[in-house]
Order: sequence, then structure tokens, then C-alpha cells
Amino acid sequence: MPQDAVTEPGVNRPSLDPLDIVRAFVLVAALVSLAIWGFATWPLPWSIIVGIGVPLVVLLVWALFLSPRPMLQLHPFLRAAVELLIYLGVTIAWWSMGLAWAGIAFAVVAIATGVVSGRRALA
Repeated sequence: MPQDAVTEPGVNRPSLDPLDIVRAFVLVAALVSLAIWGFATWPLPWSIIVGIGVPLVVLLVWALFLSPRPMLQLHPFLRAAVELLIYLGVTIAWWSMGLAWAGIAFAVVAIATGVVSGRRALA
């Protein structure tokens, strides 16, 4: 058993590394970004529906396909495509709010962590 794995009787948990923490921050940033976009760009009552609904849908997609222990297993390339679609949506949301620099910054960080994580998963 690896030294860095957390060991409790009957529990086998993977260890966390810095990449996992950065990916968690990217997910939180995506959810917050989509909530800001929903509340800021839509008129009432749609702003409440979109500001809460879109992040919830993204969180559901993440739980189904992208989480460390996903409910549905996908081929790694389909998994990457789903992840890229989420990142694309967040980037477009920032651009539609007139903050292209924020969209580009998010896209660079998100795609870099996704590529490194994908390479690690395929290795």
C-alpha cells in the first residue's frame, strides 16, 4: 500500500495531490462564474432561475461524469470533451459579460489543469 494513502480500517481513499486541489478550485470558480453570469445578465425572474439552475446543472454533470468517483464511467476522450464543454461555457459567459480577459484567464488555467490531469489518467 502506498505510503501517502490515508488508511482507516475498511476504507480505501486516494490521496490528494496539488493537482486535485487546483481542479477543485477550477470547479468552484466555474460554478461561481456561471452564477454571476446568470444573476448579472438576465432580467428578473430569469436571473434567479438561471443564476441557480445553470450552476446546479453543471454540478450534476460533474458528479455524473467528471468527479473522482463518477456515477457513469466515460471513455477518457468523452470525459475530456464534457470537461471542455463546461470550460467553454464558462469562458463564453465571461465574454458575454464584457470581461474577455477573465474568460481567457479561466480558460488557460482550466484547460492546463485538465490536460495535466488527463495525461496523468492515461499514463
